[in-house]
Amino acid sequence: MKRHGFLLTSAKLLSMAFRPYYIPTVGLIALFTFTYLNILPWAYKLTVLLMVYSFTVILPRICVFVYRKINGWAPHQFRLREYRAIPYILFIISYIACLHLMIRLHLPHYMCGILVSALLIQAICATVNIWWKISIHSAGAGGIIGALIAYSILFMFNPIWWLCLMIVLSGAVGTSRMILRQHSLMQIVLGTIVGVVCGFGGIILT
Repeated sequence: MKRHGFLLTSAKLLSMAFRPYYIPTVGLIALFTFTYLNILPWAYKLTVLLMVYSFTVILPRICVFVYRKINGWAPHQFRLREYRAIPYILFIISYIACLHLMIRLHLPHYMCGILVSALLIQAICATVNIWWKISIHSAGAGGIIGALIAYSILFMFNPIWWLCLMIVLSGAVGTSRMILRQHSLMQIVLGTIVGVVCGFGGIILT
């Protein structure tokens, strides 16, 4: 019984830590830490991070909260597929606004690519969700894997150890979603594939 409770608690914590809307911020932190962009002034890096975090986490979550209150819905209702269209749309609009602002500010394309990848993941998951439930948590984790591969090509470094770590974490995130009975194995696998493809393609094409 204690073991079962520990697994559930661990799965909930892992799902909370790897919520997909944190990906753009985490991606930028990784860029500013592990590439030559770490020479940029702290004020510049913090400004970019604050801007991205505001548009990809704070603003859409406030909009979703207000929308839920207006309709009198409970938080658990957004777990149902038929109620998730509007939250997806609100997040997508916020991501588009953030990407537009980054382009207007002439930020480097490989930084904007993180937003493009995240936007593609949101758009595809929102579309698939109309007919069939898909794991956006797994898509987010897969997006990090795809982005890591793309940046290893752009910046010419060996990603093998980080790639192994992210694959393990991606598997852990998918397992946590199945332990919580939020998704099936097929939904986890499809979400991961979508994330890897969008994470890689969004950055390389940008």
